Amino acid sequence: MLTGKQKSYLRSKAHHLSPIFQIGKGGLTEEIIKQIEVALEARELIKVSILQNCEEDKNDIAASFQDAGIEVVQIIGKILVVYKESQEKKQIVLP
Repeated sequence: MLTGKQKSYLRSKAHHLSPIFQIGKGGLTEEIIKQIEVALEARELIKVSILQNCEEDKNDIAASFQDAGIEVVQIIGKILVVYKESQEKKQIVLP
């Protein structure tokens, strides 16, 4: 669980990032979660975009991420900023 100070730090780091995953009509599947986990192992902090044709609610998607052990740092409109500490390539040092 991240503290408020850590979330604020991660939000500032994510400001310049572009979304690298899109969740569309099919919703959030196990395959997408696995791909996001691989990307998080390499980058630790990414943005995920939820398309207009996605039938799932953004809060349900955020809850699914948290169930998978992925921290949701921020939800802005249809963009989720997610973080997971890398086991091998730790790049971000949290305050």
